[in-house]
Amino acid sequence: VEWNDIIGSGARKEELARQFKDNNSPLKIAIVVDMWLTGFDVPSLATMYVYKPMKGHNLMQAIARVNRVFPEKSGGLVVDYIGIAKALKKAMHDYTGRDKKRFGDPNIKTTAYQQFVVALKRCRECMDDYDYSAFADCSNLQRANLIRGGVNVLLDKNNLVSSQPTTQTDENGIITLVDAVPAEAQKVFMEESKRLAQSASLCRSLLTPAERYEEAYFEAVRTLLLRLTGNKKITRKIIDERITQLLKVAIKADGVVEILSTKGTEFSLFDENFLKEIAEMKEKNFALELLKRLLEEHIRKHAKKRMVEAEKFSEMLDARLAEYLRGLISNEEVIKELLKMAQELKANAEQASELGLTEEEQAFYDALTKPQAVKDFYENDQLVAMAKELTEALRSSKTIDWRQKESARAKMRSMVKRLLKKYKYPPEEQEAALETVIRQCELYADSDNED
Repeated sequence: VEWNDIIGSGARKEELARQFKDNNSPLKIAIVVDMWLTGFDVPSLATMYVYKPMKGHNLMQAIARVNRVFPEKSGGLVVDYIGIAKALKKAMHDYTGRDKKRFGDPNIKTTAYQQFVVALKRCRECMDDYDYSAFADCSNLQRANLIRGGVNVLLDKNNLVSSQPTTQTDENGIITLVDAVPAEAQKVFMEESKRLAQSASLCRSLLTPAERYEEAYFEAVRTLLLRLTGNKKITRKIIDERITQLLKVAIKADGVVEILSTKGTEFSLFDENFLKEIAEMKEKNFALELLKRLLEEHIRKHAKKRMVEAEKFSEMLDARLAEYLRGLISNEEVIKELLKMAQELKANAEQASELGLTEEEQAFYDALTKPQAVKDFYENDQLVAMAKELTEALRSSKTIDWRQKESARAKMRSMVKRLLKKYKYPPEEQEAALETVIRQCELYADSDNED
């Protein structure tokens, strides 16, 4: 009766099963007697602690609960408290030949730990003698600096390490060893540090304190590098919280590890303090990658709503980075150029406010003034009036699905032509301006549909 109150009804058990399968649920550990040992499928399930005698088919079914593939899952770990190795070998013997071959060595000391040692050595090689030895005993501020410094080393385009030697088989079936070739340290590090984390999750109980600290350092560096060079939106909050969380688990760090001292959760290209910190940062490779990433995000965000500006700054960014990669300018020089771009983007945003233009009106102002000669032909208030009238005319026509109906699109082109003639827009620039305006309007329609 007492256990019935604890375990609950059948509906209660079904609810517990649902929660355990939900990776967002706080229910992460379950003590199981028998019901979930066979046929209960949770791909994210990673560790099983065995304290129940089992054999044969039931044993095979039980340990299979942790063998499903799942993103970022290194493998299934079975922690044996009562000695099931013999029973498992017998069960494998009674099973298929294929499964016997797959069984392999169950000893993590000779499997996962050896992989850990190899991956650790490779990660060290990628750091180009950078000294991070104080990481275990220093303050959170110093840890942040060491993590940032490690990323800075890996972002150096001249940092090359030997790739792993590989084998190749000729037409006669003869296998030969192919010498390792230099590879970017960043690429090698990302592969090896992931392997390091995966193997550590399986053999953490065997690691020395020094090995745990070093693995935590490399995982923090990998996390920051992944955020910095990945596709997901980059924010200070995401970086600091993720790194702080993993360090608290690994080395019991106190407080938040602040990778950048700028306040607020978002990085802003229009924040003078942030740009000043970037300019003064001693880790120039890190500063360059962060600034490049933020400029790319800003340009991508405004690509549809301010097409002309986005195209202009995208070309400028590509040109500066190409010069840097060809060795024509240093990282300090390209950082200065990118900081100037950030200042110009800020000035453009301020110009729209000063002119009394909405974002949409500013987009068409940019389209009309794309030819430099046009600005010399008009007073600025005329250009503002033209942009406002053009925006209003195009806005009133948005109810027509002109992207799908050529007749509606032609009507729109005629309307834009009439407006350009009304303002005596230079004839030699009219066709180019017309195409730019129509393209901007198409992109605006696309962004409205996405919203």
